[in-house]
Amino acid sequence: MITRAKTRALHNSNIATISTSPPTCFSTANKDTQWRSAMENEFNALIQNNTWSLVPRSSQNIVGCKWVFKIKQRVDGSIERHKARLVAKGFHQQEGIDYLETFSPVVKHTTIRTILSLVVTRQ
Repeated sequence: MITRAKTRALHNSNIATISTSPPTCFSTANKDTQWRSAMENEFNALIQNNTWSLVPRSSQNIVGCKWVFKIKQRVDGSIERHKARLVAKGFHQQEGIDYLETFSPVVKHTTIRTILSLVVTRQ
């Protein structure tokens, strides 16, 4: 069942989505103070977390990056914040040249169940 309040919220969120869309390129985002602030926050967080370190350029492939922009909205459709993420263009890398192995810290549910069953059986 959809109440009038829910209908209004859905309508308002559609209006907010249509009227405000995130920029598609850096040059457009750089002209707006809100997007510049979002990019600055992201960049400061990356530096604070020691995400990368600068090294001298060598003959190796340089992995580029790009900004991805998103508008976070509240349930009522109003804008909560502008979010910017700096992402690496990892698709330019070649296995064996730019990297040797991959690491993904993802645990599968079957692994957790197996470990828990071993713990229970061995007390």
